[in-house]
Amino acid sequence: MAALSTWLNEDRIQYVNAVGDWREAIARVARPLLADGTITADYVENIIRQKEAIGPYFVIAPRIAMPHARPEEGAHKLGLSILKLRHGVEFGARENDPVDFVVMFAAPDGNSHVELIAQLAEFLSDDALMDTVFNAQDRTELINIVNSVN
Repeated sequence: MAALSTWLNEDRIQYVNAVGDWREAIARVARPLLADGTITADYVENIIRQKEAIGPYFVIAPRIAMPHARPEEGAHKLGLSILKLRHGVEFGARENDPVDFVVMFAAPDGNSHVELIAQLAEFLSDDALMDTVFNAQDRTELINIVNSVN
C-alpha cells in the first residue's frame, strides 16, 4: 500500500492560524487541488451546497472534517489536501466542533480512491499520530508528521 505522502506533496499541506468560517476552511483546503486541476470550482460549490442542504455530513470525528463531493461533481483526478487550523472553526456539528483538521479528497470515479481512503482511515484512526497532528505548531512540523507515516 502506498504511503499517504504519495498523495500529499508539500503544496497540499497547509497550516494557518484561523479562518473566518467553515466556508473559508473549505475554500482554503481546496486551493491546491483547484490550482493543479484535480478539482473544479463546481466541486467546492457542490460541497458547500450539500452542507447547507443536509448539514455537516463530512465532519467525521471530533475536530476532523473530510469535505468531498461525488466524482461527477467536478473531480478530474485522485487527490488529497489537508489544512490544519491553530484555532478551530464551527461547522455546526455539535459534538465534533470545533474542527481544526480539514482533509479534502477527490476521486474521478467510484473505485480509484479505495487505497487512498484506506491509508487515510489508518492515519485518522491512529490516536497517537492524531495527537501529534493536533499539537503541531507550524506547517513544517505538520509536513514532517505526514512524511513520517509509511
